[in-house]
Amino acid sequence: MTRLTDTFAALADQTRLAMVERMMAEGELPAGALVQDAHISGPAVSRHLKVLRNAGLVQQRAEGTRRLYSVRPEALRAISNWTMDHRSFWQAGLDRLEAMLNEEDT
Repeated sequence: MTRLTDTFAALADQTRLAMVERMMAEGELPAGALVQDAHISGPAVSRHLKVLRNAGLVQQRAEGTRRLYSVRPEALRAISNWTMDHRSFWQAGLDRLEAMLNEEDT
C-alpha cells in the first residue's frame, strides 16, 4: 500500500500528472521535450521527474547525453487493480445517489 500511496501523491500534482499523460500518449520522451511543454524551468522538471521515478511511475534511460523517460506499465496496472478492487464501493454510492435523485423526481 505504501507504494500506491506514493503513486497517488506523485500524481496529485497537476504538472506531474500532465507529464505522465503525455508519456502515455506519446511514449518515451526526452527530458527536453517535457521542459518545453511544462512552461517551467529545466531544474523544476527534473525535480518533478525525480518524484515520478521515486514513486515508481516512470523509468529513465540514458542515450548518449540525453535522458529518456517513459511510463512504467506495472505502475499503471497497480492503479487500475486498486480502482477495480474498489469499484463495488463506488458503485454502491452511485446507486444510492441515483435512487435519491429518482425519489426527488417523483
